[in-house]
Amino acid sequence: MGFAAAVKVCFRKYFTFSGRASRPEYWWFVLFMLLGSIVTGLLDLVLFPSEVRTGPGSIEAESDGPLTALFTLAVLVPSVSAGWRRMHDSGRSGLYLLYPLIVLVGIAGFANFIGAFDAATTGDVAQMFTGLAGVVLALSVVVLMISPLLVLWWLTRPSQPGPNDYGPNPHEVAP
Repeated sequence: MGFAAAVKVCFRKYFTFSGRASRPEYWWFVLFMLLGSIVTGLLDLVLFPSEVRTGPGSIEAESDGPLTALFTLAVLVPSVSAGWRRMHDSGRSGLYLLYPLIVLVGIAGFANFIGAFDAATTGDVAQMFTGLAGVVLALSVVVLMISPLLVLWWLTRPSQPGPNDYGPNPHEVAP
């Protein structure tokens, strides 16, 4: 599958979270999203220039321009659905794609439960990581740092041969 075919398939399957997506289909679409973000970012710089004030006492804020924001919104759902199908292709549930987000929400809930946010707002970061709760929070932060790498590794795994619980192998199905 080539670049154009992968982009067409991912947009054709905009809301399709069932089935499987081959590695080329997913990674060509990721390249499309990267190139699209670069192009729309450059267009935003040219068409919507912003003043950047730097120096003592100035506040600097940056955000994506309107074209980049529209492009990001347009590819959000197909990127998640392609990743979901890619996880299916490697024999995993699509929920594994959301693993880093689930870990982040769990850490935030645990930190709120033990009052770590209160310690962080008072500037006593060392207080956040004391005792058993601190050990658990520190381990959770390590898991949070590793989880995106784990998901990336899963996305690079080869297709599971033959049909699996999520459908036939995309390499063995005629287009």
